[in-house]
Amino acid sequence: MAARGTAGGMTPREIIAILRRHWLMIVLLTILGLGCGGLSWYLFSKYGPKYTAQTFIKVLPPVEQDPTIIQSSPVAQDIQYGNRMSLAMRLTSQGMLQQLIDRDKIQQTKWFKGFGDIKDVRIRKAIKDLEKHFSANPQRDGDSIIVSMTCGDKEESALIVNEMASLFVNGQGGAKRKEVAEKLAQLNEEQVRVQRDLDQAERTLDDVRRRYGVTDLDEHAFQSVVEQRLNDLENQGNTLSLDISQTQASIETLAAQAQGPVQVQVEREVEMDQVMLSLAQQLALQESSLAGALARFGEDHRVVRQLREYIDAIQQERLRRKAIIAEETRQANLRNAQDQLGTLERKLDQYEKLREAAEKEKEEMDLARIQYAKGVKIRDERRTMLDSIKTQTEKLKIMYDDPETPKVQFTDPAPEPLEASFPKWQIFFPGGTFLGLLLGIGLAFLIEMLNDLVRTPKDVATYLHIPLLGMIPGIEEDEQVEDIEPAFVARQAPNSILSESYRRARTNLKLSESGGKARTILITSGGAKDGKTTVAVNFVTTLVAEGKKVLLIDANFRRPRLHTIFASEQGGTQVSAGLSNLLAGQCDLQQTIRPSGMEGLTIIESGPMPANPAETLGSEAMQRLIGQLRDSYDYVVIDGPPVLLASEAKILAKYVDGTILVFNAAATRRGTGVRTLGELKQVNANILGCVLLRVRILKGGYFQEMFRLYREYQPLKPAKA
Repeated sequence: MAARGTAGGMTPREIIAILRRHWLMIVLLTILGLGCGGLSWYLFSKYGPKYTAQTFIKVLPPVEQDPTIIQSSPVAQDIQYGNRMSLAMRLTSQGMLQQLIDRDKIQQTKWFKGFGDIKDVRIRKAIKDLEKHFSANPQRDGDSIIVSMTCGDKEESALIVNEMASLFVNGQGGAKRKEVAEKLAQLNEEQVRVQRDLDQAERTLDDVRRRYGVTDLDEHAFQSVVEQRLNDLENQGNTLSLDISQTQASIETLAAQAQGPVQVQVEREVEMDQVMLSLAQQLALQESSLAGALARFGEDHRVVRQLREYIDAIQQERLRRKAIIAEETRQANLRNAQDQLGTLERKLDQYEKLREAAEKEKEEMDLARIQYAKGVKIRDERRTMLDSIKTQTEKLKIMYDDPETPKVQFTDPAPEPLEASFPKWQIFFPGGTFLGLLLGIGLAFLIEMLNDLVRTPKDVATYLHIPLLGMIPGIEEDEQVEDIEPAFVARQAPNSILSESYRRARTNLKLSESGGKARTILITSGGAKDGKTTVAVNFVTTLVAEGKKVLLIDANFRRPRLHTIFASEQGGTQVSAGLSNLLAGQCDLQQTIRPSGMEGLTIIESGPMPANPAETLGSEAMQRLIGQLRDSYDYVVIDGPPVLLASEAKILAKYVDGTILVFNAAATRRGTGVRTLGELKQVNANILGCVLLRVRILKGGYFQEMFRLYREYQPLKPAKA
C-alpha cells in the first residue's frame, strides 16, 4: 500500500538541523569544489586557454542623405538600432562566414587547419566553430557593432576579426557603389532621351512663330495689343450702348423729375455738395457725441439737451440747402442728358466697325497661341525633367566618391588580446566553491529526502496520522545502559533517559482518551526485529512500577522471545506448558502462568508452536481467555506477531481493548507503517498509538537538546544489579 500524504514544507529549524547534521560533508564538498575549480583553472590555463579579440564597425544612419546639404536630418534611435541589429545578423550569416573561410589568410591559420585534413569536413567544422565563437553585437546606445572572435591563439583571433570586418565593410561599400553606378547609368540614358524631346519641342515652337508671323506667343499675365484693342472696343461699344440707353431713360426721367418732387438720384447729387458734406460730417460728429453723452450723463442732462438742439439746427440747415440745390440740379441734368445723347450715338457707329476688324485679328492670334502653348508645355516639362536628372546625377556622383556611402566604417583593427578570456580565476575559484557548497547542501537534503524511514514525530504525523505515545532512543545513545539487556532497561537503569522515555510513553497512554480505559493491550509491529518485545517488556515494567498487577503474554508462536528473556527466573529452562497448550485444552490457566522475577508481573509463554497458529489464536478459547484475564489483572499485555508477516496479529487486535504499534526508526519504512495501519484498520482495530524505537540523536534535533537538559537535571546514578 502506498504511503498516504506528502511531507509538509520544512521549517527553518528543520533546515538548520539538516545542515548541522551534514555540516562536515558540506564543508568537505565545498573545499573539494574549491580545489576542483582551482585545478580546472590551472589545466585550462596551461592546456586550453582561449583568447578573445574584438573591434568596432561604425554604422551610419540608415537614410540616404543629400550630399549637397551639410546638416542632416536626425534619425530615431530605434530605427538606427534596428539597422545595426540587421547588419549584425548579416555579419554572422552563413554566407559571410563562408566568404571569410574562403580567404587565403584564414585558411593558412592553425585554427582552420586544426579541423582535419578533409576539405569539406574542415570547412563545415570551421563554420560551426565560427557560429559558436564568432559574434557581432550591436550597441544599444552607441553607433557601432562590436565584432569579436574567441580561439586558442591570440594572433589568429585578432586576424579573424580584422579579416571579417574588412570583408564586411568592403562588401558593403562595393554593393552600395554598384547600386549608385547602376542608378547613374539609368539617369544618363534618361537624360539623352529627355534632351532629344526638348530639342524637338523647340523646333515646333519656331515653326509656329514663322507660320503666323508672331514672335511673342508666350502667355503673359497682361493682354496682347490685339486683345486689349478688341476688349477696349467691345467695352467702349457696350459702354456707348449702355450710355445711350441710360441717357434716353435719363432724359425721360429727368423731364418727369423736373416737374415732380425731388428724386433719390437728385438727393444723392445734392448730398455730394461740399456744404452738404460738411453738414453731414458735423451731424455725424454731434450724433456720436450725443451717444457718448447719453451713456455718460443720461437723458435729462444739460449737455445732452444742448447737443440735441445743435443737431436739430444742423438738420434744418441741410433741408434748406437741399431744396435749393435740388432744383438747380434737375434742370441742369435734363439739358446735359439731351446733349450727351447725340454725341453717344455718333460714336457708337464708329466703334462697331473697329470691333469687327479686331475680332478677326484675334481669332488668328488665338489659333496661333493654342498651338504655341502645347509646344511650350512640352518644352517646359522636358526642361524640368532635364534639370532634375542633372541634379540627381551630380548627387549620385558625389555619393559614389563619398566614404560614408557604404553606411559602415571600419575604425581600427582589432589588437591582439593581452590576456586570455578563458579561463578566469575570478570565475573558477568562486564558481567551484559555490558549486561544491551547492552540491554539499543538495546532497544533504537529498540524503534526507531519500531516507523514507519513520524517524521523527513529523513523519508519524505526516504519513501515519496516529498518536505518538513515545520516542525511545537507541541504547548506543545513552551511556548509562551500555551493558544492559535492552528489554531490562526500565528495570535495571530507571534513571536513564531510555527508562524515562518508556515512562513517558506509559503516561501518554494513560492520559489519552482511548488508552486510559484500555486494560488488554496488544503490542505489535509491521515487520520482524522491530523491537516490539523489548518495548512490551519495558512497558509492563513501567506499569508494575506503579504497583499494577500485570500479565504479559507471548502470543508470537512463530518466533517467541519471552522464554529467553525471562529464562533466568526458572533456571534457564522453558516451562513445558504455554499459551498453545492452554488454548488446546492440554492444561489449565494456573499451569501456564509463572512469575517473571519482578513483583506484580507474571507471564504466559507461547508454548510449543501449534500446527495452525492463526486458527489457534482466533478460537473462542482465546477470546474467552482474554475476557477472563481482564477481570483478574489491572493490565494484560500481549506480545503479538508482526502484522505484515502473520495474520494472527489482526485476530488478536479484534479481541483486545487497544493496540500499540512499534516502529523502528532505524528499520521501519513509511510504506511499511502505512500498510501496517491499513491491515489493522481492515478489522476495525482500536489503535491506541505508536512507539518510535531506536530514535537517533540528530544534531540540532529534539533528543540532543533533551539529553543535555536531562543529564543536567538528573544526576548520574549506577544501574541496579
